[in-house]
Amino acid sequence: MACAAVEAHAQLAAPDPLSPRLSVDQRAVPGFQPFDRPVQTQAGQPTTFTPPVSGAGSTGFDSTNNRRPRGRAAPRATTAAPAGTGLDAQASVPPTSGTTPVSPYQLPPRGSPAAQARAQVPGAGPIEDVGAIRDAAVRRRARIDEADPYAAIGLRGGSFIWYPAVELLGGYDTNPERGSNRRGASLYTIAPELRVQSDWSRHEFKADLRGSYTGYSPDTEPTLSRPAFDGRAEGRIDVTKDTRIDAGARLLVSTDNPGSPNLQAGLQKLPIFTTAGGSLGLGHRFNRFDLSVRGDAERTAYQDSKLTNGSTASNRDRNYDQYAGTLRGAYELSPGVTPFVDVTSDQRKHEVSPDPNGYQRNSTGLTGRVGSTFELSRLLVGEVALGYTKRSYDDPRFADLTGLIGDASLIWTVNALTTVKLTARSNVAESTVPGVAGVLNRDVGVQLDHAFRRYLIGSVKAGFGLESYRGVSSSTTTTVVCDCVVSTTTTTGVDREDKRFWLGAGLTYKFNRNVHVKGEFRQEWLRSNVLGNDYTASTFLVGVRWQQ
Repeated sequence: MACAAVEAHAQLAAPDPLSPRLSVDQRAVPGFQPFDRPVQTQAGQPTTFTPPVSGAGSTGFDSTNNRRPRGRAAPRATTAAPAGTGLDAQASVPPTSGTTPVSPYQLPPRGSPAAQARAQVPGAGPIEDVGAIRDAAVRRRARIDEADPYAAIGLRGGSFIWYPAVELLGGYDTNPERGSNRRGASLYTIAPELRVQSDWSRHEFKADLRGSYTGYSPDTEPTLSRPAFDGRAEGRIDVTKDTRIDAGARLLVSTDNPGSPNLQAGLQKLPIFTTAGGSLGLGHRFNRFDLSVRGDAERTAYQDSKLTNGSTASNRDRNYDQYAGTLRGAYELSPGVTPFVDVTSDQRKHEVSPDPNGYQRNSTGLTGRVGSTFELSRLLVGEVALGYTKRSYDDPRFADLTGLIGDASLIWTVNALTTVKLTARSNVAESTVPGVAGVLNRDVGVQLDHAFRRYLIGSVKAGFGLESYRGVSSSTTTTVVCDCVVSTTTTTGVDREDKRFWLGAGLTYKFNRNVHVKGEFRQEWLRSNVLGNDYTASTFLVGVRWQQ
């Protein structure tokens, strides 16, 4: 009977088929794949084996006095076996061929040879159904960037990962007014930010919210102390494996740049404007070809200007709504390289038309771009596009605003220590200058980051910007000569160009994942073809960043 009991235990102590088995799901985040559990099976027929020597008990003592191989101790079971079952006796014996492995904690079915042998063991009670043993739930951990030991870990809240941060900066600006009359001032900046990323197997949501407040001492006139906010949220709904719905929302709070010709004279402080918008699109993938369409709407509104004499001036003529539609086609030429072509048509409607100067500033625009996205072994990631834009105005005195544009957001990982970032953006902005239809802005910048140590990062940046004020103004003069009416039309072209250059260098010291200290120096120049608008400015900044 003792041999039969030990024989039954040898079969029950086989490898546990209920242990979690990792199933591969390419859509899931690595390390967070779901687990697949097989169905519980019954024990097979008991096998014949050589019984242990006399004196072997159930305490784990080996009376053979053989030397045991050294190795890592086997993990202890999280749930104890039922008392008196004899399942905690001799170490497990591998099952022979033809047997079905079962859990050591799975009771044999009634009437089986193993159950009959168990019933003859002293102290073993009747077979009871204790149910399947469940593993404790595994708590997910926030994803960590293994490549950067000082990257933010984030906070998990539900199915989202939150990345809060705040920067406190202080420094000195030699020309905060960005004018020919240089007068320096010290400054401080408080800049909180929050990034949110979903952790779903399907669909996606992400948001990037960045705000700041900059103050100057002594303050200037107009007051340059002002808030700023730039927030974006994007979502994707996977309807099927090939069809998706894209949605987005954005909010921008800012002011015109100091020294801009759009600013009024005699301002007490810079007027704040708000741009709020959203987009909704549908995309479908036909094998390697991806086709998408998107609609977009936004509104820009300015607050009233406060003047130094205590009065206010309305800026309703600067408020406008914009509606746009974009059609985009992309083809996956090879893994990581996807060329695309997109066309955007938009319309702008001003709240007040004509403006106080008598110009009809409503317009329609058409923009086409050709480019490609890159993701080559994570060494080259991003998007580059070149195109052409044309904007036509309702006012017949304004000529069409046309020009080449470029957009880019590219990251090149040269090696494990060096990274190069390329950014470019183009847009057509509105203007209040009489005779100017609009402003074509084009900016390009490059930044090189090098890690002298994993905790010490040096940065060098350079950039160029071009602001082209386009438009044609005409005036008609009526003269009476010898009782004859003579009309003379004078056409004056307004073509102002401002060229901006900037260079900068910075150093970041990372104490740990949460606290970074940084310093930066930046030099700016503006050269204009209109006299009296050139300036040079230098900015020194030092601060600390906290992130989670």
